[in-house]
Amino acid sequence: MRIPPLLCLASCLLLMDVRVSPLLQANERPNIVFFFSDDLTTQAISAYHTGLELPPTPHLDRLAREGMLFENSFCGNSICTPSRATVMTGLHSHKNGIVNLSGMLDPERPTWPKALQSSGYTTALFGKWHMKTKPTGFDAWEVFSGQGHYYNPDLYGPKGVRRMEGHSTDIVTDLALDWLESRDAEKPFCLMIQHKAPHRNWKPSLKDIGRYQDRVFAEPASLFDDYESRVSAANHKMGIDQHMNLASDLMLLNEASDAKVLSRLHPAQKRAYLQAFEAENKAFRENPPVGKDLVRWKYQRYMRNYLSCVAGVDRNVGRVLDRLDALQLSEHTLVIYCADQGFYLGEHGWFDKRWAYEESLKMPLIMRWPGKIKAGTRSQALVQNIDYAPTLLEVAGLKPQWSVHGTSLLPILSGEGMVPDDWRKAIYYRYMDAGHGVPRHRAVRTLGHKLIYFDQPRNAAEEENRWELFDMARDPQEMRNVATDQAYASILKAMKAQLRDLITLYDDTDESVWVRGPGRVYPNELLLRPRRQR
Repeated sequence: MRIPPLLCLASCLLLMDVRVSPLLQANERPNIVFFFSDDLTTQAISAYHTGLELPPTPHLDRLAREGMLFENSFCGNSICTPSRATVMTGLHSHKNGIVNLSGMLDPERPTWPKALQSSGYTTALFGKWHMKTKPTGFDAWEVFSGQGHYYNPDLYGPKGVRRMEGHSTDIVTDLALDWLESRDAEKPFCLMIQHKAPHRNWKPSLKDIGRYQDRVFAEPASLFDDYESRVSAANHKMGIDQHMNLASDLMLLNEASDAKVLSRLHPAQKRAYLQAFEAENKAFRENPPVGKDLVRWKYQRYMRNYLSCVAGVDRNVGRVLDRLDALQLSEHTLVIYCADQGFYLGEHGWFDKRWAYEESLKMPLIMRWPGKIKAGTRSQALVQNIDYAPTLLEVAGLKPQWSVHGTSLLPILSGEGMVPDDWRKAIYYRYMDAGHGVPRHRAVRTLGHKLIYFDQPRNAAEEENRWELFDMARDPQEMRNVATDQAYASILKAMKAQLRDLITLYDDTDESVWVRGPGRVYPNELLLRPRRQR
């Protein structure tokens, strides 16, 4: 099968030694601050100008004004653990060893923080890790086990586990700022600040919990989508209507219904938590909505809590930016903000992610590097989380010593966002988890179109037609599948060819690589939380 030359040039695998480039002197190697949120979607960041009337995110917007915002940044597998592994390794899921939520990051696998550490950087990681084995490549680290807790979370580190009082977003930032003050100032540094928020169950800081209580958010046009013409979307298990829990998700609660959260709170926190929605919950119980009115009620409560979590993330990004300014580090520090994937804010009636549809496929990506990135630029380049590893190594004067799928973004960063002629023309997506009723599927996305192929038909109709094609210019909300429309026959043929080329390029042809599961069993000393002895 012939691979288009431009696609090959942009996405070819790299195999090079890790070493400092002679073009970069030690004092020219930038510091790196890497913000990573869980499920914080582009729709919730006001700098993305999505047209939604949502609250502003002033500190993330500041990053965009002072740096570069990527309009077409995508993940390769829209689910937490696989996306995190891709960010660390520069490899799609089928090659990095983590294809679903049960995966573990092999401590022996090369990553970009390990390469930075071995080349003279001091490195630190705080917050959500979610890859089961202990972090390697870091001089300092404290992380949550699994999802972690929003309130009074347990932090695991080299010295063991400790419970810290407060909200996870504030605590992670506190740890990062403390390390920033005490680090070895003779070395360049890499600091990874990884927030749990705004992951489900959307528990804001107690200082934010009522922030948007009186605000009514506009409903997305597809809140009551009927999924006509689409192959599998109607079979989902991630709907605001049927699958969003009134108690654990939406705080329509009493002490019995939310005992797990309440058990972590001290008395003053518990009172604030229970009182936050007391009056509103009482009104609900006295006159409970039904049907579409119930969906609308749930949507409003969901948005208020989700966006209150986002406000906490944004505020803490600002704390870090202010500290960099105070320490006179901003001018020599590359700051990156991103998330592990997108998320649905009611589009198609959904919350969660997983699908190759736009709201979960698209990832936020903003970078600021004074003197290297022109302030206020926006790039249309098709980029993916496979690109982070080679980019962060190259800005430090390094190249990967292992094969990666991604390509360094440095030409785009230094080229004022312009897309190089030999840049990729399409991105590849592969979802393998099959959770929340979302079937396994592959996708290819170009600037103009998206093609989705469903691997697992569940009925005769799906067996007969597994394809979805969307015209992204005419139908950005992906409401009309045109795969059977003869007017798009030539585009469908070309997109199928691109999908075949990408499958071949990334060598995603051996199903046994991931169908058999994790394979290797790791000893307890490598695990973040050791297995219980039987």
